[in-house]
Amino acid sequence: MIKKLIATIQNEGCCTPANRSNVDSGQIEAAAQLFAALADSTRLGILNLLAQNPEEVCVCDITDSFKLGQPTISHHLKILREAGLVMGVKRGKWVHYSLIKEKYREVQAILERVYNTIG
Repeated sequence: MIKKLIATIQNEGCCTPANRSNVDSGQIEAAAQLFAALADSTRLGILNLLAQNPEEVCVCDITDSFKLGQPTISHHLKILREAGLVMGVKRGKWVHYSLIKEKYREVQAILERVYNTIG
């Protein structure tokens, strides 16, 4: 009886097959890395600080804006750089950071694609 039930389930399938995305796994992995970088309150705070300043912001000002040590801020900036969200330019002994605006358009496009799919 159980063998017959299992055979029936295997033949009929459990449900209607889901639609498969046409997005390749490389794009999905890149988007996941991007959103992982955004999913931290300190990193969002750094991005907000940079967005509020039309000029580049010195790493010393970024560090002074948070109750975290310099190594921790450097770690967060590294993650943001690797995700392509910020860039740093060394001037003397200090690095000055700014947003990479094109990357935010990419984030917006990803979210719009999802929204348009469900909307």
